Amino acid sequence: MLRKKTLKDLQRLAAKLRSKKGCPWDRKQTIASMLEYIDEEVSEVRVAIENGDHKNLREELGDVLFQIVMIAQIAKEMEYFNMDDVLKDIYKKIRRRHTWVFGKDRHKVKTPEDALKLWKKNKNKQKDNVN
Repeated sequence: MLRKKTLKDLQRLAAKLRSKKGCPWDRKQTIASMLEYIDEEVSEVRVAIENGDHKNLREELGDVLFQIVMIAQIAKEMEYFNMDDVLKDIYKKIRRRHTWVFGKDRHKVKTPEDALKLWKKNKNKQKDNVN
């Protein structure tokens, strides 16, 4: 039986595919060339969701995840960033934007609509702080 796989296992797989002993097609890919493939995979996720096809959705989510891992691997090779950076950034962003769960706004959200409104407010505030 195959042991449980982790994100690190998927990262090692991507690194192997891009190595000298890996796949010439995968080695040839760039961040820009991956755009076509991630778009295709996201479209397939959309179709699976629209069709209520949860078995296929599981597969297609895996395909999207692998595209993300491959792009992060290429970025690592280019010394732009790595997957750990991506994970750290998204973790921090999600916590920052959910102030009603992780912060000072616990009393402000009672409905999904309240949550969405505060999410958008927090997102805009964070974008303004970046500019």
